[in-house]
Amino acid sequence: MSASPAFQFADTAPRYTSYPTAPHFHNGVGDAQVRRWMAAVGEDEAVSLYIHIPFCDRLCWFCACHTHHTLRYEPVASYLETLYREIVLAAASLPQTVRVSALHLGGGSPTLLTPQDMHKLMDALREAFRFNRDASISIEIDPTDMDEGRLDAIAAFGTTRASLGVQDFRPEVQKAINREQSFEDTRAVVEGLRARGVAAVNLDLVYGLPHQSVDSIAETVAMSLSLKPDRVALFGYAHVPWFKKHQRLIDEAVLPDREARMAQSVRAAGLIRAAGYEAIGLDHFALPGDSLARAARKGKLRRNFQGYTDDPAETLIGLGPSSVSGFREGYAQNATAMGVYRRFIEKGMMPVMRGIELSGEDQVRAWVIQRLMCDFAFSVDEASVRFGETAEPVLEEAHEMCSRFPDVLVRHGGSFIVQPEARIHVRSVAAGFDSYLGRGTARHSAAV
Repeated sequence: MSASPAFQFADTAPRYTSYPTAPHFHNGVGDAQVRRWMAAVGEDEAVSLYIHIPFCDRLCWFCACHTHHTLRYEPVASYLETLYREIVLAAASLPQTVRVSALHLGGGSPTLLTPQDMHKLMDALREAFRFNRDASISIEIDPTDMDEGRLDAIAAFGTTRASLGVQDFRPEVQKAINREQSFEDTRAVVEGLRARGVAAVNLDLVYGLPHQSVDSIAETVAMSLSLKPDRVALFGYAHVPWFKKHQRLIDEAVLPDREARMAQSVRAAGLIRAAGYEAIGLDHFALPGDSLARAARKGKLRRNFQGYTDDPAETLIGLGPSSVSGFREGYAQNATAMGVYRRFIEKGMMPVMRGIELSGEDQVRAWVIQRLMCDFAFSVDEASVRFGETAEPVLEEAHEMCSRFPDVLVRHGGSFIVQPEARIHVRSVAAGFDSYLGRGTARHSAAV
């Protein structure tokens, strides 16, 4: 698109899985405050749980997750004993009548767990929490970890949705990111999950990787779609070697530039849509009958630390090192270092090291940014009803953006809407409403 001359789309921007974003969390949030927030959750309210398994048996060089590489199972087994204690602490801090509407296991590699430990973990969770009968239970899968026993355990866990990391199927790309994984291995896991009654399968693809081209990403998309996934996520590789040192093992000379990344994104998205998938937010696609697509059509799509979701719960409880909890009042992040995390639990304390309490203005901006990221639009009336006078300065900023950059944002009827040609840059548009951006020394990944 040709934006207004004065408007410059940022080369980098936050992914806005929260607002304020994690670099602006501080150590003023701890055990006592989080317990107050947990106690304030409504009786019979639905909550979401996120369980972080911070271990992998190989180190993928492209990964920006908080994880530890281990070839021994002893550290994993030891961690699980601490996690069980945190589960009990968290359940005791919430009203006893809360209900779990969604559970997500992420990592790291949750599929590193033995089948026996997978069963034990689910037993611990069901003993501590009440689960809705129709609770969504999802897990992230590394296909190279899988065997028949793990497939059986995932099904017995009650899994309703599995997300498989694919990245790219070309051997040259896989070797450059230390993530060798054949199409045949991936297909076998997909078929094994479906044979065991796992209702939905997601595939995660990545563009912007070393040695990738428009043709190679198109090839990977075609192979992935042949597996008929219910959802496809298409992420831009976040090259942040200042944050994740192992990314320095990637040769920057063979990374695609900004224009090449854009071309890869556009080509891949076009192929996925042409196959009958609906575009969801910035980087997700779903079959029309999928719950994420239905939520998007109804304006009920949401975004949290796991990305786009149709889960309506307003409270997310993160368990495990580095995991983040989200409350109406603010965010709280657990200690990342395993030793520090364990010492908190041993003292009977929530292992929170940092976070942020939301001001009234933060809540307005968080809502505006979430609606932009989910719907590419937000309602003036809804903002006013939700936030009253507190919303007025932010609405004035939106009016100013419309006046200055009509190729980017327009007022249409009762809503502010991101122009279709600018939607690929929605992270940069959202950044226009971020009052924290530029404070401190935080650096962000490529905006496209």
